[in-house]
Amino acid sequence: MLWFLVAISAYLILAVVFLVDKYLLTGSILNPRVYAFYVGTLGILVLILAPFVGFYIPEKSQIALSLLAGAIFVYGLFWFYKTLQLFEPSRAVPAIGGLTPLFTFGLVYIFSKGEETLTLGDFLAFLLLISGSVFITLEREKKISLKSLRISALTAFLLSLSFVLIKYVYLAQPFWNGFIWKSIGGFLMAVCFFIFFPEIKKEIFKKGEKFPKKTTAIFVTNQAAGAGANILQNWAIALAPLAYVAIVNALQGVQYVFLLIFTIFLSLKLPQIVKEEISRKIIMQKIFAILLIGVGLGILSFK
Repeated sequence: MLWFLVAISAYLILAVVFLVDKYLLTGSILNPRVYAFYVGTLGILVLILAPFVGFYIPEKSQIALSLLAGAIFVYGLFWFYKTLQLFEPSRAVPAIGGLTPLFTFGLVYIFSKGEETLTLGDFLAFLLLISGSVFITLEREKKISLKSLRISALTAFLLSLSFVLIKYVYLAQPFWNGFIWKSIGGFLMAVCFFIFFPEIKKEIFKKGEKFPKKTTAIFVTNQAAGAGANILQNWAIALAPLAYVAIVNALQGVQYVFLLIFTIFLSLKLPQIVKEEISRKIIMQKIFAILLIGVGLGILSFK
């Protein structure tokens, strides 16, 4: 169950990263496309580790699979930020958070030809984690439109496909080797979509703007933390059995619990930066969601 602890650690860090992302996306860095571009290209820095982790060139099929997994992940990341740009997070996040593990579960079942599946208890935990993730992020007055659902579904499918593909990479390659090749694929996709397309390139560099030193420092530090969390998440995927990759995705509900705790704390201490709407109805909904996630975690922990 090491994968379980590693995944929870990853989502703890990602909760902090998400808070800082929200601050940057509503502050100095206004364009999600620009933000996603830098996130994708910074992934290539993992090459620094290549001489120390036994990096090597695998078979051509493994290179293609690794590059494809990384490219699809960055493309999914692009659509994630695009979704947040087009729709309110309260409409997009519940749909993406709920659909990603479901797509992952389905893709694993299809790719393994039905040989990889969860036990009844684990499947129950899986459903509880997904339900908790949706309830903890859902705002009842903000209805999910058909258009937002379609784009959220596309985002969730791309992210889940990248997770399943990289799991197959880790089944054939050592973790660090597969992760580095995946990062190269992500970098190449970032270059293609955010540099070689003239309209996107123009949007990125149109103002020739330079971020304030303070913003740059926060951004770089946050991306370093995000990179660490991404490594942990990938390590959890590498450690988990193939059928449990969907549960690694579903454990993102833990991230929302951490995020809720951090947000409430910051809204009390720093209301000028973070605001959290708190009412009796919202509190009851959040408590119900946390109970669902807690029971799901309990089933996985004590089976």
